Amino acid sequence: MRNMIASLVLIAVLPVTAAFADELKPMDLNSVDPDLLESFFGPWQIRDEGGDRVCKVTLKREETIGGSQIDIDPECVKAFPVMGDITAWRLKENWTIELVDGLRHTRVTFETPDDNYVAEPQTDGIYTIEQLAGD
Repeated sequence: MRNMIASLVLIAVLPVTAAFADELKPMDLNSVDPDLLESFFGPWQIRDEGGDRVCKVTLKREETIGGSQIDIDPECVKAFPVMGDITAWRLKENWTIELVDGLRHTRVTFETPDDNYVAEPQTDGIYTIEQLAGD
């Protein structure tokens, strides 16, 4: 009976441990080509899958609580309500972009399985984020 309980505890703990092990670390910005990194900052557009709802944001270099500064168009909240909670963004390993709230919780994650960013999982219908030509 004791072995069964120990096995059940181990089964319950393993997924949590695996989740922490899979957590991406902040990108080491000192190891990135400075020109490539500089080109990353600027205007981006968040869209739903059909492109009917859009939201313009600007990813900034300057740091703030929870990550780096982000400017969010006030109309974004109408398109994607979660954007009203976003106060910063973070760049993680594999060029993953995270949008975070004031409590430093990740609310939206964009991954690059190919050359495009995809929200994983989709939140409030957010499907992708695409870099715009400089304004």
